[in-house]
Amino acid sequence: MGRPRGFDEAEAVRSAARLFAGRSYDGTSIDDLVTHLGLHRNSLYKTFGSKRGLYLAALRWSLEHEVAPLIERVAEAAGPAEALRAALGPPDGGGGLDLLLLAAVERAPEDAEVAELVARTLAALDEAAGGSAPEPGTEPPADAHTSDDGLAVALSAAIIGLRIRTRSGAPGADVDRACAALAHRVGHH
Repeated sequence: MGRPRGFDEAEAVRSAARLFAGRSYDGTSIDDLVTHLGLHRNSLYKTFGSKRGLYLAALRWSLEHEVAPLIERVAEAAGPAEALRAALGPPDGGGGLDLLLLAAVERAPEDAEVAELVARTLAALDEAAGGSAPEPGTEPPADAHTSDDGLAVALSAAIIGLRIRTRSGAPGADVDRACAALAHRVGHH
């Protein structure tokens, strides 16, 4: 019979998710993980198999515990502007999207399993955004050449784009201003 684990695996996964979300997969070394998580290298390998194994566990945890609740808030929103606020406002300002965004640009092109997780999550975000009804008292533009699916993808892209701008510190990440502009465009054109 083996020795019981001397660490909380769930906490290690949560901490790894935060580390990967802040530094990226390639920007996080095994030494960083060992130091940050307080694990022995052998424990990390025995439990997760590899850095990639821990990364996949962290990504799945983030998608389930950070991104899924955000997607639920978007689905429950009464219109696109409220959906933006729901995704990018409190409690975390959209920070739960960070690991998903890094996975999409860094790992998905190289790792089919990550690509599938990212694609499934983005499809769920699109579906939730598509459920956001037009703002009360507004109609979609009469000359719109986009389907509801197109509007949903555009709203998802706006959520992701605003989170990228916020994370980078770039100007123009004012969610309230973006929400007002979106509500105005959807309602008046």
